Amino acid sequence: MSTAPHNVQAYRASLLHFHADPAFDDKAHAWHEDGLLVVEDGCVKAAGDYAQLAPSLPPGVTPLDYRGKLITPGFVDTHLHYPQTDMIASPAPGLLPWLETYTFPTERRFEDPAHARATAEFFLDELLRCGTTTAVVYCTVHPASVDAFFEASEARNLRMVAGKVLMDRHCPDFLRDVEGQLGQSEALINKWHKRGRALYAITPRFAPTSTEAQLKLTGELAAQYPDTFIQTHVSENKDECHWVGELFPQARSYLDVYERFGLMRPRALFGHCIWLDDEDFARMAATGSAAAVCPTSNLFLGSGLFDFERADGARVQLSLGTDVGAGTSFSMLQTMNEAYKVARLKGSYLPALRMFYLATLGAARSMRLEGTIGSFAPGCEADFVVLDPKATPLMARRSSHCESLEELLFALALLGDDRAVEETYSGGRKVHGRGE
Repeated sequence: MSTAPHNVQAYRASLLHFHADPAFDDKAHAWHEDGLLVVEDGCVKAAGDYAQLAPSLPPGVTPLDYRGKLITPGFVDTHLHYPQTDMIASPAPGLLPWLETYTFPTERRFEDPAHARATAEFFLDELLRCGTTTAVVYCTVHPASVDAFFEASEARNLRMVAGKVLMDRHCPDFLRDVEGQLGQSEALINKWHKRGRALYAITPRFAPTSTEAQLKLTGELAAQYPDTFIQTHVSENKDECHWVGELFPQARSYLDVYERFGLMRPRALFGHCIWLDDEDFARMAATGSAAAVCPTSNLFLGSGLFDFERADGARVQLSLGTDVGAGTSFSMLQTMNEAYKVARLKGSYLPALRMFYLATLGAARSMRLEGTIGSFAPGCEADFVVLDPKATPLMARRSSHCESLEELLFALALLGDDRAVEETYSGGRKVHGRGE
């Protein structure tokens, strides 16, 4: 009895992926200068040297030839706000006035499902143009904003995480949750979580915009659905930290507010984490919570500099986020660029290998999705990006003088942006081609 032929594709290029954190393992990456990526039914079948793997390809399968290009797992952005797309690069003297002047009025428009759909379409296309295949996304308080996002990501077959924002105080009346809003979140979990490639994130905006009653209910919802994600903000800005101290005087720290309500656990992603102390970092590691570092946003708002050295000392799971719209680019390459500078200003050093790890396997580990996304291990979903080290005249000139993998990756991170993304694939299917 014969079976239908499998859907196999192959891609020849230089291949890079990770199986460990380069900060703690000097053999953390796999590099194949002349490599072959084999995809079957939307998942990775094999990745290795071309000479070794090519003879095992099924008859009739001819690899797409990307020699001169670099293929890595698709980038993973662990903290960003799709409703803020239209207010990126808006001027303000700090976080709190920026929220009041731009963020809240912009998010009000998402009560209109048509506006939400149009924004979600643009937002996802922009991510794919930048090589980002998975993101952990804030919607607005409107359930329709979540539906619009997941409908658009489902149409593109993307592995995406998102959730409805929760806030019931210190916000305009037009964005304030009313009684029963956690019922809306639960309905959205039941509608979208694990439907296709969609995953749901329970999303209290940040501690100051939730009453203790809402935070208590949020923790109970998270306990009821332990395989969902949790996303929120913590210790982004000194004024914000002071405000939290006034609102929650019983808490030891800003982060402690979340722990008191059961919101620290695996698959909990905390944006920013700039003004944490050693005990906070220790609690993050102990609970399996993860930090989403947003360097372009932190520099733009003058919030502060993330301390990579202290976080690594506590072995906290780390990843990178663009944070759009406080962030200034959708590009993870540009985000690496700024992360490198933030680390230098704090007296530490981020090698390029570490930055690419944080944007791929490091993010997958932070999300407890290792084995699903973030690497080319057999069985992983075939989300990947084709990078062109010669995308611009300057990049071409610099890359022609690179004498090591580290130099090549560093040039991509410091000089690259969306122009360096030749093609983006999701689930083995091309979802973006430069110039197409």
